[in-house]
Amino acid sequence: MRLLRSRLFAALVLTPLLAGCFASQGGESKESGDGKDGSRLRVALAFPPAERLSPYGADATILSRLGVAEGLTTMDANGAAAPALAQSWRQEDERTWVFALRDAAFQDGTDVTPSAVVNALTRATRARPAPAALFGVTLTAEADGERGVRVRTAEPDPILPLRLSSPGLAVFSGKAYGGDGGDGGNGGGDRVDPVGTATGPFELTKVDGASSATLDRFDAYWGGRAQASGIDARFVADGTARANALRTGEVDIAEAVPVAQAATLDRDTRHDTATTRTTSLLLNVSSGPFEDPKLRAAARAAVDTSVLAEGVYEGYADPGAGIYGPAVTWADGKRVKPVGRAGAGRAKGTSITLATYDNRPELPEVAQVLKQQLEKAGFGVELEVREYSRMESDALEGEFDAFVLARNTSVDTGDPVAVLSGDFTCDGGYNIAQLCDKDVDRAVAAAERTADPGERQDAAMTAEAEILGTDAVVPLVHQRVITGVGTSVRGVVLDPYERALVGTGTRR
Repeated sequence: MRLLRSRLFAALVLTPLLAGCFASQGGESKESGDGKDGSRLRVALAFPPAERLSPYGADATILSRLGVAEGLTTMDANGAAAPALAQSWRQEDERTWVFALRDAAFQDGTDVTPSAVVNALTRATRARPAPAALFGVTLTAEADGERGVRVRTAEPDPILPLRLSSPGLAVFSGKAYGGDGGDGGNGGGDRVDPVGTATGPFELTKVDGASSATLDRFDAYWGGRAQASGIDARFVADGTARANALRTGEVDIAEAVPVAQAATLDRDTRHDTATTRTTSLLLNVSSGPFEDPKLRAAARAAVDTSVLAEGVYEGYADPGAGIYGPAVTWADGKRVKPVGRAGAGRAKGTSITLATYDNRPELPEVAQVLKQQLEKAGFGVELEVREYSRMESDALEGEFDAFVLARNTSVDTGDPVAVLSGDFTCDGGYNIAQLCDKDVDRAVAAAERTADPGERQDAAMTAEAEILGTDAVVPLVHQRVITGVGTSVRGVVLDPYERALVGTGTRR
């Protein structure tokens, strides 16, 4: 369970396939954009591979953002499942779905067949720890005729097509898995080699550890020939260095430019996008001062989120409205007032430990502002900041009274209910707030059972209201990610779900 939580924490904290699904840079390219030699893209990525580009952990989003890998489905701009390797699907019963494959090829020249897809999905189910999208889900797959794949789940799973859009469930050829690669057996174990074995518009040809990667256009891509001839990717963890590389023309695209560096870029090279990432203050309800709901209410009342959005994030964030932010476009119109909140008590010098991590440069500053606001309300605050991997186990075991976390609410499955179940239920695997409330569990369980998409959204908002009513979580800001894009570049995919960056239409 510790390793599972470690992999899950990295996927959630650090981090999302088709270019047409999201807003992109408009206008005509200054070059021909016909994919001739010389039109390679130079990209600076924020997070180096942590697991040799395995799709089963946080590295999966690197593969999807560079257009390397894809699954049976993708996620459209509204957060719904859309066709990818599967051109359509139907539900046979509450536990069984059949996916019809399109004609597509792997980058090693073999065809995408039902047996290849079954092998890929079976390997994912046997990976340890399991991909986050399969947490708590038992799934089996089998071929259905010449072009179909039948997928069964042990329990009803109304969001299965959306679940299969997860970057962690990308499909690779048998060659990627080692062994004989064709029977879904253990073969190469959990090791997956994505070099030349995926299906996306760009083929990974070389990986230089955690420094760089080289990709060439995959001309046989089912979705059409990419306009760029390839990608030269660099992994640059330092945000200032990424911004400098764009400003000096060393790279064409720089992802995740820190807020503090945004002003150093020309206005026409920086582009901000509302994302599904919410930064929140999590309060430990199981031990310490915040067992008292009145003190939790006092902490919530002390927080001024507008100061954070305009000050720390310099306008590149929206004040916290709930667990879901404005990038979840349907949420605002369905939001329900929090229920059952206690009245605010008086802190009277109550001492608390407030913690966060410095991998995201804005978070320590957020925590510092919160410290001041909480102290003004009467709390005594000790601030603790570490690198995230050094505080993971303590955070998950409830060692802190309060924790500042940046959380992508849609990264694993795209399902709005998944984050509620994982973070705020008694059995949740990522419950930093240590919340265990029967009314919350009941509301989340009702949402999980709801199949109709609109009704599921309504049920999710009802559950959100129950969670917010406990004051175990105080939404602070909804982050806008800043992407640096050279003036000659067109077609960059500005994806609110942080799953895509370069697509078939990206060019310079």
